[in-house]
Amino acid sequence: MGVVIESSVWEPSPFLHVFIFLLCFVSIFVLPYSPNITYSVFDLRRPSSFLRFQRNFLFIYSLASVMEGLWLVFGEYELVYYGVGKEQMVLFLCLGYAAALFAGTFLGMLSDLIGRKKVCLVFFILHLFVGILKKISLHPGIWVANICLPLASSVFSFNFESWVAVEHEKQGHRQGSLSDTFWLMTSFESASLIGSQILANWLVESNVEKGIASPSNASIFLAVLGVILVTRGWTENPQVKFKDYKTSFFTHIFGVKRIWLLIWAQACLQLSIAVFWILWAPTLVADGREVHLGLIYPCLLGARMLGSTVFPWLISGPSSIRTEDCLLYAFVVLGFVLSIIAYDYQEIGVLVTLFCLFHACVGLILPSLARLRTMHVPNELRGGMISLSLAPANAAILLLLLLRGYYQKIENAAIMAFVAFGLFSAAGCMHLLKRWGKKPYQNSHKL
Repeated sequence: MGVVIESSVWEPSPFLHVFIFLLCFVSIFVLPYSPNITYSVFDLRRPSSFLRFQRNFLFIYSLASVMEGLWLVFGEYELVYYGVGKEQMVLFLCLGYAAALFAGTFLGMLSDLIGRKKVCLVFFILHLFVGILKKISLHPGIWVANICLPLASSVFSFNFESWVAVEHEKQGHRQGSLSDTFWLMTSFESASLIGSQILANWLVESNVEKGIASPSNASIFLAVLGVILVTRGWTENPQVKFKDYKTSFFTHIFGVKRIWLLIWAQACLQLSIAVFWILWAPTLVADGREVHLGLIYPCLLGARMLGSTVFPWLISGPSSIRTEDCLLYAFVVLGFVLSIIAYDYQEIGVLVTLFCLFHACVGLILPSLARLRTMHVPNELRGGMISLSLAPANAAILLLLLLRGYYQKIENAAIMAFVAFGLFSAAGCMHLLKRWGKKPYQNSHKL
């Protein structure tokens, strides 16, 4: 007699997506007005020059986010489709993080020296090159893509923030409006990543054999559009000498303890995000049940978007709190979330809730750290400082991939626990930064 084994499938309620996005819209449209800030985010009294600059910037940033998300969603599917094994995937990941560590670390300094516009063009050209190469040849394209795309991601992580801060200062806008732009960047990025998932599914779903090349076509089109927009809509004439930049960097970055605290906090955050995206799928399917990861993905990004909308409530609402306090609590929550996951908890509903909480805190932390960098880091050194922050995270991820992927010397739970410890140390950095910053900020930016 045959035995029929029924598979158990877990998927989130369809109302969860609607609920998260409704919360986002409600959070934005009932945003409280603070008398300490001249303009609220949707105030039409804002200068038309700033509104035009902000809209153009957010459009280009969203375009870049879609391109990043397109390969993030489609990359693993493409490797599986062409029969790439687990060991080769680990090798590709190691190759990418090694490229980001040894080359990406210095791209921020290069951005400060030669100009953000040129490095922004490098971002789009890298995506264009990968798209064209994959159309020409598959196997060399995969190897080169796993070097070029991590470098493009490194540029994405620092160059757009540096660009908007420098242009904002150059045009004489107020710091409150820059903080609004930071949380809008996080919100738009999350929405664009969801859009990239929809786009990738639509391109591939109709015909897998023909659709497998469609994301490359989309990437080529978006990259060309990005190059056109950046070239025509942005003028920049950097006049920075390497010797002066080096002296300034050693004085204002390496020589300031507050900056080292910010660097460590950013590194711990980047490490936790990277480890999460590597381990979240294996963690969910650990109990053997089938899980529709494509339905959970938008929930996570929706939670991140919701976290970004909380940021203006905390800094400009009726009960505004200090940014360091906000970050301290958020890092502690992140640490506890990963500690629970590291305990090898396997109930999928609870795990998805913890994952959403994780991303909500990430959505709050990203604009908060950007705001602190505005307070403490000179804009002309901002790109170099952020790319320097990525180096410890990339080195740690590379080491963890080697220990776990090749030598099997460490378990996933131990990796999560290690990252949780880093997040708690980041919370300690925020506590020290608050204590050292009780005196008024030595901030030259316009308030």
